[in-house]
Amino acid sequence: MQIKAPAKRQDRRVSHIAGLFALIILIGSVPLLSGCIAPKHTPNLERIFASARAKAGKRPVIIIPGILGTQLVNSRTGEIVWPSVLRSTDDSNLPMTPDIANNRDNVVPVKIVETLRLARLLPEVYVYRDLLDSLKNFGGYREGDWTNPGAGGDQDTFYVFPYDFRRDNVENARLLSNRMRLLKEKLRRPDLRFNILAHSMGGLIARYTAMYGDADLPLDESQIKPTWAGAADINKIIMLGVPNEGSADAFTTLIEGYSITEGLRRRIPLLNRLTAPSIYQLLPHSNAVKFLDENLQPLALDLYDPETWKRYGWSPINDPEYRRRYEKVEAQSEGAHVHKRSLEDLDGYLAAVLQRARLFHAALDTPLGGESPVTLLAIGGDCEETLNAPVILRDAKRNRWLTLTRPREYRTSSGKTITRRAATEAMYAPGDGRVTRRSLLGEDLTGSRRAGSVFDSPLPLTYAIFGCDLHGALQKNKILADNTLTALVNEAIK
Repeated sequence: MQIKAPAKRQDRRVSHIAGLFALIILIGSVPLLSGCIAPKHTPNLERIFASARAKAGKRPVIIIPGILGTQLVNSRTGEIVWPSVLRSTDDSNLPMTPDIANNRDNVVPVKIVETLRLARLLPEVYVYRDLLDSLKNFGGYREGDWTNPGAGGDQDTFYVFPYDFRRDNVENARLLSNRMRLLKEKLRRPDLRFNILAHSMGGLIARYTAMYGDADLPLDESQIKPTWAGAADINKIIMLGVPNEGSADAFTTLIEGYSITEGLRRRIPLLNRLTAPSIYQLLPHSNAVKFLDENLQPLALDLYDPETWKRYGWSPINDPEYRRRYEKVEAQSEGAHVHKRSLEDLDGYLAAVLQRARLFHAALDTPLGGESPVTLLAIGGDCEETLNAPVILRDAKRNRWLTLTRPREYRTSSGKTITRRAATEAMYAPGDGRVTRRSLLGEDLTGSRRAGSVFDSPLPLTYAIFGCDLHGALQKNKILADNTLTALVNEAIK
């Protein structure tokens, strides 16, 4: 007689196993998933950069990973919160109250995620190891210690900036600014300026730091004015798949959960119910927001108005079942009293994170004018179909709104058939599966094209190159690594 596990436990186990195998397939088999034919030859980086490895005096580099790129640990229990599918508790979200700065827990950032092994019997897969190995083995850099940089830490050295990717990006930008200042003091090099190599959301943190240093956001947009305080610490920023105009994929994550697959591939959820402030700050910026109606025509809406989210039922915060369970659960504030969660706090949180995201975008998008003391280099992918404009439909039978983030065939209220191909062409754009080409280049940002620039963008871009790879594999692409190292190793400092 076969004994079966309880249904819920069995379903959970099956879900975990499916997620684990899907993650291995995704990260370990990128050439299979990329949709691009692998080139016959890849650069021999060891040979290309043979002289660079021996060259001393290269400007130090700071590596900033993207979202989910830092290991998070519960400092009270020692349990790894991320990356871990089989953790005992769901502590991937911060507390949710309108006081964003004080929504804290016991989770701390530890180190960059170099590899993943989420179960003992599954193979190890690389995340940022290839990137770090390229710097060490081909670029002639060594990894430095922020606390004890030692002699020579001001050259031929890279420093990794791990951070709690759930938190507000401005908070992490200010932390980066202060850490660079302290490091310069330890190195006794007040004049030192770092090059930054940033992936995905890490590039937004770097750009804010360069433009505003350790300053917080003002209360309204009229007070936003770049000071370039961070230019005293930053020389240039190499942006690897950075969503400078935001990402519609972040919107999908907020309403459907984080999927380990990218582009048009079948979604495989890994983390559900993500509501971190940083994800709202990855949403498409006001000038780049695109939604379509049932006829695939532009639909005007304010993505940063909480009433819009309430109307269309977006995010767990507007899910009736989630709200019912949320109100019942008693939450402990850090080291203090126990209080009952309130729906007023939940709704206030949504309003606060949307307003904070609007201001963060305004700070990054403000016209720069004149010469920029920090230059930007863009490296990304443009061979993958990437969500650019979700479609909003009315389900008359169920009296509700439907939001499509994946193309499918459907009939409009007037009886017209919209084919999957037509929906794909309207909803998607070239990119890396998460970030469109236009977003990386900032082509929809306000401001005039910079004089002498070959790019149709107000960003101070001096260089851009594109390859065929998914967003999560850009840092492992050898052709892109060739260009990244080229932008770094030939710059010596005194």
